[in-house]
Amino acid sequence: MKPITLTLPYPVSANAYWATRIIPANRVKQKPAMAITYVTKEAEAYKTEVGWKIRAAGLLQPITGRVQIDVRLFPARPQDWQKRQRQEGASWDDTVRCIDLDNANKVLLDALKGVAIEDDRWVRRIVAERMEPDAEGARVVLTITPLAVAQPQAGLFGEAA
Repeated sequence: MKPITLTLPYPVSANAYWATRIIPANRVKQKPAMAITYVTKEAEAYKTEVGWKIRAAGLLQPITGRVQIDVRLFPARPQDWQKRQRQEGASWDDTVRCIDLDNANKVLLDALKGVAIEDDRWVRRIVAERMEPDAEGARVVLTITPLAVAQPQAGLFGEAA
């Protein structure tokens, strides 16, 4: 299978992806207080939108087996980007608000699971890069590459390599 490149919506922050609710202690049933962590409505909406975009791109079944995922994260370009460029020079985009790459990766992998890839346990390599904001707007561009399973010692037992 060939690599597939997808342009997806800008991910929600991992901080907004999960929420925790405290269930108070129940003294009658002698149960202690508990914390329950759950996926937020915002996160569910993001996962749904990603699923639709992936299907619209023609990927109807998840890629099975080992994969490499290349992530290019494009933050939104602010209205004053030219002023920032003049003031800061080549590093102007360091002043732009952007989700952390590690937060983006976790949210993206969860959104891809079961739709574009079978499971995030099959991800063997992630290459992530924050890009300079451009006129196309905030987004993430993913390339998913299936990885062949190497059999380096197959010839030891008379098997074809």
